Amino acid sequence: MFHSRRILIGISGGIAAYKVCEVVSTLAKAGAEVRVILTEGATQFIAPLTFATLSRQPAYTDREFWQPVHHRPLHIELGEWAEVFLIAPLTANTLAKLAYGLADNLLTNTVLASACPILLAPAMNTEMWQQQTVQRNWQQLLSDPRYQALHPNSGILACDRVGTGRMAEPVEILSGLESLLQTGGTQDLQGKQILISTGGTREHFDPVRFIGNPSTGKMGIALAQAALHRGATVTLVHAPIETGLLALVPQARLVPVISADEMHKAMLTYLPEADWIIMAAAVADVRPADYHAEKLPKRSLPSSLSLASVPDIVADLSQHKQPHQKLIGFAAQTGDILPPAQEKLQRKNLDAIVANPIDLPNSGFGSDQNQAIFLDAHSRKQVIPPCSKLALAHQLFDFVQS
Repeated sequence: MFHSRRILIGISGGIAAYKVCEVVSTLAKAGAEVRVILTEGATQFIAPLTFATLSRQPAYTDREFWQPVHHRPLHIELGEWAEVFLIAPLTANTLAKLAYGLADNLLTNTVLASACPILLAPAMNTEMWQQQTVQRNWQQLLSDPRYQALHPNSGILACDRVGTGRMAEPVEILSGLESLLQTGGTQDLQGKQILISTGGTREHFDPVRFIGNPSTGKMGIALAQAALHRGATVTLVHAPIETGLLALVPQARLVPVISADEMHKAMLTYLPEADWIIMAAAVADVRPADYHAEKLPKRSLPSSLSLASVPDIVADLSQHKQPHQKLIGFAAQTGDILPPAQEKLQRKNLDAIVANPIDLPNSGFGSDQNQAIFLDAHSRKQVIPPCSKLALAHQLFDFVQS
């Protein structure tokens, strides 16, 4: 995704600038062309040489901006060069300048001299962030479709305050940049309510033992990220998955469940408000018929396990969905993935289905990449070659909307 892409990064004066080092390094290692602009305040936290070394390109400051022009003006050249523009950290001062179209340094002049989408990652003290003037500037800036937001997170700040104001983590920023390169900043899901399930359910037969599967929930997280980046409101019903993955979707409404029964109830609860329902979870097919409230000693474990069926969540969602709603399923398969996916699409009356192989390298459970065949109720088919799960999520949204 990042190879040979032209990414411009603006850094203003805040302690969160240290996080951008990881962003620049990761992008450069992925083959991106990265150029960095630092405000005067930013140079008080990190030297330009750091970013020049990490990016393998010059890092620009106001000193270069005010030097005699030998070729084209620097802000014009940088603005026209960039495919996407990240500003991180975005301070209250730079936010105010952007909101009112002011241009008194290289960074703000380059913003006005560019036309590419801009990703904003604010960082500041909680009291500063909550000021009415700051929120007014923030909302005014986001009313311009050119600007995309990575809203600040909550946590312990550099001033020891606990509250909202932490800049998005590098992994969130990288995902935001990937989405921006994929979509060009479109907000085509604005106003949509997207209900997504993810993770592998667990069917316990005592407090510590269960029937499960290898699903990590990464595909569902990628779907939630893509939907949020495109302006949707997301409800994520998730079986047990890593906390670090859930941190990638801080703006989503999270509904934790464990078993298939719990996921069934949660999905039906949130179904009426959803426009799209995406069933990406790996749900158990059976559960132990008997549950033991205390851990069984090893010597007492049964030699065979009686099993009972679990609810068919997708089938029930299909029966209850309204005409305006879209229901998308997943079919994780080995071997020839197409016939079982086509059968499931028709039998469960889905609007679309994602058939993805789990027996190929860099695909399926636990992988950061995936590949798939998209099918829909109108007999359309689209083959998706190996790509990141976030890229696949965006291609799915494009497919369903088209």
